[in-house]
Parts: sequence; structure tokens; C-alpha cells
Amino acid sequence: MSDDAAKPLILWFRKDLRLDDNHALHAACRTGRPIIPLYIREPSSSGTGPLGGAQAWWLHHSLASLTASIEALGGTLNLVSGDALDVLGAVIKKTGADTVMWNRRYDPPGIAIDTRIKRELEQQGLDAQSFAGQLLHEPSRLKTGGGTPYRVYTPFWRALEGAGEPPHPVDAPRKVEFGPELAASETLTSWKLLPTKPDWAKDFDEVWTAGEEAARERLADFLDESLDGYKSDRDFPARQSTSMMSPYLALGVISPARIWEETRGLDVPADDLVHFRKELAWREFSYHLLFHFPKLPYANWNDRFDGFEWSNSETHFRAWTKGMTGYPIVDAGMRQLWKHGFMHNRVRMIVASFLIKDLMIDWRRGEAWFRDTLVDADPASNAASWQWVAGCGADAAPFFRIFNPVLQGEKFDRDGAYVREFVPELAALDTKYIHKPFAAPQSVLDKADIRLGETYPKPIVDHATARDRALKAYNAVKDAA
Repeated sequence: MSDDAAKPLILWFRKDLRLDDNHALHAACRTGRPIIPLYIREPSSSGTGPLGGAQAWWLHHSLASLTASIEALGGTLNLVSGDALDVLGAVIKKTGADTVMWNRRYDPPGIAIDTRIKRELEQQGLDAQSFAGQLLHEPSRLKTGGGTPYRVYTPFWRALEGAGEPPHPVDAPRKVEFGPELAASETLTSWKLLPTKPDWAKDFDEVWTAGEEAARERLADFLDESLDGYKSDRDFPARQSTSMMSPYLALGVISPARIWEETRGLDVPADDLVHFRKELAWREFSYHLLFHFPKLPYANWNDRFDGFEWSNSETHFRAWTKGMTGYPIVDAGMRQLWKHGFMHNRVRMIVASFLIKDLMIDWRRGEAWFRDTLVDADPASNAASWQWVAGCGADAAPFFRIFNPVLQGEKFDRDGAYVREFVPELAALDTKYIHKPFAAPQSVLDKADIRLGETYPKPIVDHATARDRALKAYNAVKDAA
């Protein structure tokens, strides 16, 4: 065996916390060289770690699960804090490794860091190899007929669909040759990713179990029980009708190719299958946008909205974050978010519309709140979706599409089951008024032991008045363009 063949290589885990369908791992195993698994806790200023407190909780448990999986194969996941290039340099010097492998990331900070690291390593005569696998497509390659990035979802979906089925995922290796554990490896506990006082994540584990096995089990349950009927059922938040895969995708605990693979050959209605795959494609489209337009998380896609006059009432913003707006479907969503680090997708659109259009608060404040409180926080999907609701994004819903929170509640939570679960002070209210307690006769409120303004808030704005105000502000911007 040559000296080079005996040298270890570094396998750098990032947002790919899995052994299954891990192309960098697969390539590393094929070399036959000892592998040093490494996860670097980069500085928060790098923008490459968990996007907020809720995702830090998810990262802790996902890393713990990955650690157990690697230990079962006889290795150790080394945890080191610091600037990525500095950490890699120290590990290379300590171990004699001459190769670093990783799976690509597509957020602007991650791309910038990886580009710099690859250049620096290659200048030192070292080998830096990157692999695809976090997306179904490579954003740099999928272009319109004119050679430009896609700006509208439907043509993007057609192009993705027309490119043929994604490659089959690669299975997790059954045997891996590992290099030595690093003396500098830190403990996961020392990173203090979990909240303590107060433990605001105490109820997260009612819903979430981390790790690849849990992701595969949840996906299997969804495909068996909920994919048939998905197109019609997915908009109803009280039903167990969505896949709940987004947190696992956010940290790469499961790959989109694996999810796509598991949907092949299923005996379900074509419309249901296509609609589910389109949810994966929206994530792909969001990353396509972020890759080509890196200002997406903080700048209006349509700069016409740069002159929009936001209200930005702190009182209203706090009421929204606490789920105390007086509109039950909005409050239920915001309380679900705080309780479980997650919110049903239909309700995300409702609460976003309410913040932006009823309260006239800048979409960026809502995006930042979601980024901090969602376990599935995602730099691409979060930004693209908020801009879509605000009407300033790519392929956006028009600004004048303003959700009526009462009608949305009555349509998608007809019997009030979702509201009763997350707004328990309204649990005894007659279904006729569950989405508009402010319209209930006093006798109905008394029977349900509800005192508006005391046990449950009165509406912080009148929707009809707020709608008119929002449309006037929009028309002023439109006329000025």
C-alpha cells in the first residue's frame, strides 16, 4: 500500500446528517482509506449553522443520532468548534490527511466559505472534493432555453419533470474503515444547543424524533396512510395529512432523492403523487432562486416594494408572535409554532398574510421570527415563501390576495378542532363562532366561560378596515412605479 493510500481523509458533515444517500461518504468509502468523520460548529456569524433556537434543538438531537449511527459502525463523529478552514487545517496537520470530502451547500454564506476553503486547500496541494445530493437538481445547471435562471415556478417544475427521474439514492454503507478519534473533539453537551431556563422546547418531543430511522419511519407511515388523498387533505391542519419531512430535509437527515425514490411505483392517484412531488419541487425552486439571487432572504425580489410604507407596530408584532391577535386560526398557528417548533403549511400562509397585510408589518420580521422558531427553518424556502405571500417575490401571489382569517378558518378548520387544540380557552365555544368569537352573543360567550379582552383578546385590528388600508398602501406603490 502506498503512503498516500494509507493517509486518512476527512469527511466533513454539514447539513447532511445521514449515512444513507450520502455521496461524499459513498465516495470516501470507495477509496478504501480510513475516514475521519468531522462536524464543525462554525461561528454564528458564518450563517452556516442552525438558523435559530428551535433548529439548534433539532441539530442537537440530529447530531446525537448521527453519532450513534457512526459508533454502531465502529467510528466516532468528531465535534470541533471554530472557523472551518482553521479547524480543517489543524486536523490535517494532526492526522496527515490530504483529502477533504463534503456534500455541497447552496446558501450564499456556505457557498462563499466552501469556495474559499477549496481554493486554499488546493493551493496547499491538498485534495478537496465536493458532491451533489442535497437537492434533486444542481442550481447551476438547470436553466431556461435562453440560458437564464428560472423565475417562475411552473416552467421550473416542467423543466425538473422533463429532466427525467432523479438518480436512485445510494444506500448507507454496511462497513466503514475509520481513522482515529481526534483528541480535540468536543462533547455535544458542551455546545449547549438545548434550552434550559426556561425550557421552551419541552413539548417538541411530543411531535419530533430525530435521526434517519425516525425519518424513514415517518415517511413510510405518510406514504401508507396519507398520500392517497393528499391533494385534498393537505390544506386541513387538524388532519394528519402532510409528510412532516421538512425538518429532516432542513438538516439533511434524509435526502430528497430518497423521498422521491420511496414514491416510485406506488398505487395511489396520480394527482396526489404529483402534488406531493411538487412540494419537493417548491423546495428545489426556492434553492434555485437563492442560488441565483442571493439577496432573497433580505431584499425585495420586486424592488417596487422598496417604497412600501410598513406600519411595524411593536404592540401588534408582539401580539402576533404570542398568538394573541383575537383571530383564532392565526393564534392557533402561532401557538402551534411555539409549542412544537412547527406550523401547518396552510396556516403558515394565513398567519403570514395577517402579519403583512392586516398588520402592515414588514415580511422580513416574520421571516426572522420563523427562522428562529421553526425546527424546519430553511434559508431558501423560508425567504421564498414569505416573499410569495407578500407579493414581492418571484412568481408571487399578488399583494391584493389578502386572506380573510375568519373565512380561512371556517373553510379549513370547519369544526374548530385545530383551534380547540392550540387555543384551549376557546375549546367550549360553539362551532358557529369558533373562528369569530368577537361576533358571538354574550350568552354564548358566558356559556363557554369566555370574557373577551380578559380570557381571550378582542381582535387587534378590524379585518375589513385593515384590508382597505393595505390595498391603499399597495396602490400607492403601484402608481408610483
